[in-house]
Amino acid sequence: MSAEGDPMRVMLRKGRYAARLAETDQDLKAAQRLRYACFIADGGQDDGIEADDFDARCQHMLVEDTRTGELVCCFRLMPLSGGAEIGQSYSAQYYELSALKAFDGPMVEMGRFCIHPDHKDPDILRVAWGAMTRFVDDNGVEMLFGCSSFWGTEAEAYLDAFDMLAEKHLAPMRWLPKVKAPKVIRFAAERLRRPLDRKRAMLGMPPLLKTYLLMGGWVSDHAVVDNDLNTLHVFTGLEIRAIPPARAKALRMVAG
Repeated sequence: MSAEGDPMRVMLRKGRYAARLAETDQDLKAAQRLRYACFIADGGQDDGIEADDFDARCQHMLVEDTRTGELVCCFRLMPLSGGAEIGQSYSAQYYELSALKAFDGPMVEMGRFCIHPDHKDPDILRVAWGAMTRFVDDNGVEMLFGCSSFWGTEAEAYLDAFDMLAEKHLAPMRWLPKVKAPKVIRFAAERLRRPLDRKRAMLGMPPLLKTYLLMGGWVSDHAVVDNDLNTLHVFTGLEIRAIPPARAKALRMVAG
């Protein structure tokens, strides 16, 4: 059933898109099929599912096209009471996050963010962030974090993007993740000494990561090579109180 058919379940509606939390096994399976199409299948097939043990511990946000009922975007959310629980997160499999144990406010890990490959409408991302903003506000979240993924496992295509991250967007030392995964790209340590092509850097930056950075987010100093999902990902954090006031106001206008 689409969000259009049951308005009581809708968290946020803007234009033709509506966001809601998954409530049924059917909802979860729809999200897992979209994840499969985005992360696993070649050519956008949707005949499989992408699932793991963390799904049962998370809430799942769905963004649907209210005209067709089609799921066009999804992501999952794992609330934590604070940094003491950081070891329970998905990200902790790949990053040594002991520095974040000192964070004393509520946190939420956002993961498996994906938009249907056949849908390019920028309003989808706006609605997704509006729904996330409402979730953060409703739950008093003070830090949002997760893994931001670059498609493929070859770093050469993203050298300018990695150089820009190293130049401007590394995590504060007090929160900086350390290396844990067996195969990583230490882009901050191996930064190329050449002029930075900022246009190419932005073209190579995943849309989700761009949004994090515009709000004052930061990243790890290395990328993890994830052959299972065919991605390179960087740990990404955003302290809610650090969001520039104008950005926060714009987000809450979408979420309102």
